[in-house]
Amino acid sequence: MPIRASNHRLRGNPFGSRISNLMLVMFATMASVYVAGRLWQEAENRVYLIKELDGRTDQGQSAISVDDTLKIISCREQQKKLSALELELTAARKDGFVLKYSNGNHGTYSKKKLLAVIGVITKFGHRTNRDTIRKAWMPTGLGLKKLENEKGIVVRFVIGRSPNRGDSSDRDIDAENRQTDDFIILDDHMESPEEHPKKTKLFFSRAAETWDADFYVKVNDDVHVNIDGLGGILATHVDKPRVYIGCMKSGEVFSEPSHKWYEPDWWKFGDGKSYFRHASGEIFVISQALAQFISINRSILRTYSHDDVSAGSWFIGLDVNHVNEGKLCCSSWSSGSICAAV
Repeated sequence: MPIRASNHRLRGNPFGSRISNLMLVMFATMASVYVAGRLWQEAENRVYLIKELDGRTDQGQSAISVDDTLKIISCREQQKKLSALELELTAARKDGFVLKYSNGNHGTYSKKKLLAVIGVITKFGHRTNRDTIRKAWMPTGLGLKKLENEKGIVVRFVIGRSPNRGDSSDRDIDAENRQTDDFIILDDHMESPEEHPKKTKLFFSRAAETWDADFYVKVNDDVHVNIDGLGGILATHVDKPRVYIGCMKSGEVFSEPSHKWYEPDWWKFGDGKSYFRHASGEIFVISQALAQFISINRSILRTYSHDDVSAGSWFIGLDVNHVNEGKLCCSSWSSGSICAAV
C-alpha cells in the first residue's frame, strides 16, 4: 500500500508541474507586456519632450536627453515666474510702494553723491520770476553743470502740465526749457492752485528718484537764495539721517471759506484750530531719508490746502529732527538770512 500511494503521488506530479509552468509563463508574459509598455511610454515621453523642445527653439532634430530637456523646461518655467514678479514689481513702483531707481525722462539714479537738489516751484505765466532768479542767483547754461560739479548742488524749476494738455501754456514751457534746459517737468501733474501741495510732493519724489543727494530743498519762485550760505548751513547737518530744516512756525487754522488761507480740513486740527509745528513754505529742506520716505509712500500721504502744512504733516509720528533755522526765515530780513522774499 505505501508503494502504491507513492506511485500515485508520482503519477500526479506531471499534472501539477504543467499547471505551475503555465502560471510562470503567464506571469512572465504579463511582466514582459508591463515592461514593454513602460519602455514604450518612456520612449513616447522622450519623443514628445524633444518635439516640444525642438518646436520651441526651432532647432530641428535634437539629441538632447530627457533629463536635460526637463531641466531646460524647468528653467523656462522659472523665467516665466521671474517675468511675472517683474510685472508685479513694476506695478508696485507705479503705485508708490517701492522706491524707483530710474526714470525714463531723466535717466538713471545718479551715482555721484550731491549735497543738495533745489526745486524752485514755479507756475505758468511766471517767466519774469524765473528770468529774475536766473539773473540773481541761479546759474544758466554751463554754469548749472559747474555748480553741480564743483559744489554738488543741482537747481531746477519745477512745473506741471496744463489741464488742457498741449495748449499754449505747455508749448511755452517746452520752448523755454529747450532754450534753458533747467526744468523738472512733472508730466503726471496738472497745474492748478489747489494742487500746489501735490506738486511739492511730486517734486521730492522725482528728485529722490533722479539724484542721489544729502538734501532736497523746496523754494518758491519769488524767493532769492544765497547758494553759498545755504550750502554752509546744510554742511553742518550732513551727519543727521532724518532732518527737516526751515523757519519753523505754527499759527491759526482758518475755517472761513472767504479767508485767503482757508483750510477745508480745519476740523482735523482740534478745537484750538492751531497748526502743528512746520517749516515755512518759502524755503525748507529735508534729508535724503525723508525724501525717499515721501517717494515710497506718496500714494498714501495726504495733502492739505498749503504745501508747507502738508509737508509738516508727513513727518508727524516719525523720528525726525526738526531744525528751526532762523537764516531760512526769508520774510523777516533777519541778520544773516540767506534768503529773501521779493
